[in-house]
Amino acid sequence: MQSDRFKNLIHLHFIVFVWGFTAVLGKLIIIDALRLVWFRMLIASLLIAGYILVSKMHFKLSKKSFLWMVFGGVIVALHWVSFFMAIKVSSVSIALATMSLGAFFTALLEPIWYGRKIIKYEILFGAIVILGLYLIFRVDSAHWYGMVIAAISAFLAATFSIINGKLVKTDKPSVISLVELGAGVAFLSVYFLITGEFSQDFFNVSGIDWLYIFILASVCTAYAFIASVKVMRFLSPYTVMLTTNLEPVYGILLAFIILGENKELNPMFYIGALIIFGTVIANAILKNRKKLKNN
Repeated sequence: MQSDRFKNLIHLHFIVFVWGFTAVLGKLIIIDALRLVWFRMLIASLLIAGYILVSKMHFKLSKKSFLWMVFGGVIVALHWVSFFMAIKVSSVSIALATMSLGAFFTALLEPIWYGRKIIKYEILFGAIVILGLYLIFRVDSAHWYGMVIAAISAFLAATFSIINGKLVKTDKPSVISLVELGAGVAFLSVYFLITGEFSQDFFNVSGIDWLYIFILASVCTAYAFIASVKVMRFLSPYTVMLTTNLEPVYGILLAFIILGENKELNPMFYIGALIIFGTVIANAILKNRKKLKNN
């Protein structure tokens, strides 16, 4: 069991690295955040549906689970829209830094969802991660709008993580992913129909954008979405969310290499990164000790 948990923790880190690349793609893709998320969710849901058909997967959903998945799909759609909006109005670095609030939100929401007491060290670790990211960036007040949107996105991400932490105990990750992505597409489609945005111009996307969108939908969504839900069978929602706070580190390094966003990279970056890594490791150690004691 410990071996399975370790493998899933390593897998989670790879998924987080892929998510870091997602932020870079969001900056490279020219179309607006709403259309970007719609295309992303549509293509990813089709790929996952194909995977389920090819694997001849059999499944049965309860009405309660289905409704929670639909709700989760709406939440993840709003999370991605706000995330890409934050990137486009500010920068990859600012958006990813503010997303560190997700660990703090999860530490507050998880006890309410699971009916347990708030664990003090979880709140502390969430605060330390924020401190680490603050040291990485001395955020300019001119980016406040992007920070506010990213903070909303972080809250939605925490909510989504907790919902899936519950669903994965009874349903298959690929099925959860398909229903949630499909629900997200339906939710955004209704919005576009109401606003009258579905037109020929809606599908007017450049060739390079289509390439980036496909990478985003396949590797960064279809694969990462199913894999991230699957690891929740072995890791708690808080551990998943806290480890996700390495996404800014990976994303910033990728933004430095690909986009040339190197203005924020100073000696404090390395100190902040070490603080984040140390926090994630400390959390894993405490979780393991607690689990061993309970066993």
